[in-house]
Amino acid sequence: MAINHPSFGVMDPDRVIVFDTTLRDGEQSPGFSMNLEEKLRMAEALAELGADVLEAGFPIASPGDFESVQSIARRFAKDGPVVCGLARTSPGDIQKAADAIKGAARGRIHTFVSTSPLHMRVKLRMEPEAVLEMVTASVTMARNATADVEWSAEDGTRTEMDFLCRCVEAAIKAGATTINIPDTVGYAVPEDMFRIFSTVRERVPGADRVVLSTHNHNDLGLAVANTIAAIRAGARQVECTINGIGERAGNASLEEIAMALRTRHDAIPVSNGVQTKNILRTSRLLATITGFDVQPNKAIVGRNAFAHESGIHQDGMLKDSSTYEIMTPESVGWTKSSLVLGKHSGRAAFKDKLKALGYEVGDNAMNDAFKRFKDLADRKKVVYDEDIVALVDDEVVRANDRIKLTGLSVSTGMHTRPIASIALEVDGEVREGVAGGDGGVDATFAALRVAFPHEVNLKLYAVQSVTGGTDAQARVTVRLEEDGKMVDGQGADTDTIVASARAYVHALNKLLVKRARTAPAEMGPAELNQALSA
Repeated sequence: MAINHPSFGVMDPDRVIVFDTTLRDGEQSPGFSMNLEEKLRMAEALAELGADVLEAGFPIASPGDFESVQSIARRFAKDGPVVCGLARTSPGDIQKAADAIKGAARGRIHTFVSTSPLHMRVKLRMEPEAVLEMVTASVTMARNATADVEWSAEDGTRTEMDFLCRCVEAAIKAGATTINIPDTVGYAVPEDMFRIFSTVRERVPGADRVVLSTHNHNDLGLAVANTIAAIRAGARQVECTINGIGERAGNASLEEIAMALRTRHDAIPVSNGVQTKNILRTSRLLATITGFDVQPNKAIVGRNAFAHESGIHQDGMLKDSSTYEIMTPESVGWTKSSLVLGKHSGRAAFKDKLKALGYEVGDNAMNDAFKRFKDLADRKKVVYDEDIVALVDDEVVRANDRIKLTGLSVSTGMHTRPIASIALEVDGEVREGVAGGDGGVDATFAALRVAFPHEVNLKLYAVQSVTGGTDAQARVTVRLEEDGKMVDGQGADTDTIVASARAYVHALNKLLVKRARTAPAEMGPAELNQALSA
């Protein structure tokens, strides 16, 4: 039966809505944070990728989250993605989400409440009947604010089936247009997902008139498998993130779901709007913004995903690539072109290369990136696509950072105490610092602490080569911890110490974003009663 949805109109029964929560659930994971400009850039990339719904944030959580959802909501026209704000059941949460999405051409409020016996007893301290009343009250309020309302049963896969069906029925009667049954703690196996969604479709009146959604966490490594099982049982919205980022072990990975549906259309005959050729550049953009690289053997987007070392495999590949590849590298955005520009290349050639790699940059960013490219070309014998990706991401993504690295000089050698002198621009103010250390990198980080005083713990320092050769760019990852909050930063340069400084400064900028963010206050008895009486 076709569903008439307020945001998508009459839907093909086999059309799957891709609900991306990279900007909300993904950003909640430890170490991940984005400022407003980074969120806007990521939202644009997700729209180009073909995500149908962007869960842009949790408006009640902080003024920054509210501003992010509001700005993204105003960004897209009617042919763009639906922009969604998350809310708990309290009237304050729902009103804040409604205010945040007010400027959206297509907006959604996503409200949720815990339904499992454990969560109701320990987290909510409420009886099932009171939770059921809260479902009706919260969905009704959200529905009065917008036509597109999603309701979620938090910890749905550990909820008693009879009670889950009652809650879903109440949410539908109150006006929810999407019903999400999340595997909040990654507990389910595919058989559970198929049973739960099949039962809801069979037992709940009106379930055939709404979109059923699946949101799976990866604690047992089953998030994508559980997503596919839910689709087979009738779910027509998948909630996922780029690179599978998210709480704890992460969420179902958008790129893995999209390519599974494309590659095994024979087994899962559904359609979606993902433009798969944009997958790799969206993945790389997120890695650059967050400072988290994907592991080399990550499906679809890991650097080894299409690499073959075994002699038997290489022989088969030379004869016919389909012997060991079930999809083409080009289908997700990889390119076989590796050798590219040199120091004599001009601005036009550089701009064409950026476009081929999937970058659209403004004039100022283009000028900065081109200058750094020429500097790189003078230092490297050969410039590869990977070099340009690292360079441009490092330059363009940092354009709105409050702290900028403007100069660095390091004196080091055998039997010599290393000394570093660093120059920063902090909110337009020039700051300098000089310090010694146990090595060039240690001295550089010490000088940074002089120029910009702060107390943090360095939890991770990692270096990897962008390409091969002694003149390769180094990509450095730095993880800092402050009062339990962790952030990762990345930087790239042919000089490892400069790359290290860039990575540390990137992490500091992310820490400034984290400092401004607070967790939403717990709902007290008065708020719970207000939610029930709303």
